[in-house]
Amino acid sequence: MTTQTFTKMAPPQWLLDMWKEIDEKTFGKGFDCFAENAVCNLGVADWRGRETIRANLRAFIDTGFTAHHEVVEYWDSPQLKIFHGKVGMTFDDPGMTARKPSMVHFFYMDQADPSKVSRWIGAVGPVAFQ
Repeated sequence: MTTQTFTKMAPPQWLLDMWKEIDEKTFGKGFDCFAENAVCNLGVADWRGRETIRANLRAFIDTGFTAHHEVVEYWDSPQLKIFHGKVGMTFDDPGMTARKPSMVHFFYMDQADPSKVSRWIGAVGPVAFQ
């Protein structure tokens, strides 16, 4: 068994910068928070490497919507950061209703460089129930 202590606090700038890159569809320096060999598992995605993460997120966001990430809570520990928020999704298609699903993300920090994310696991949604 492993015990980890977390502190609820304001989200760090690196995380806000990453969400801003996604929200503004710029995908620039905000992704420097990832280690070069970082792994990202968002839903069924299994993306390996910072540049692959950046490229695949750009391709996903460019599929017809604009996102706006909001912080609900952020929990910090040395090795693991937990983000809970909501993401507003406004679709390019005027026939689609805007949505605001809940999301949770786990950021595991790199052991060699604890200022970088080595693994990102996240879940968003569902965006609708049928």
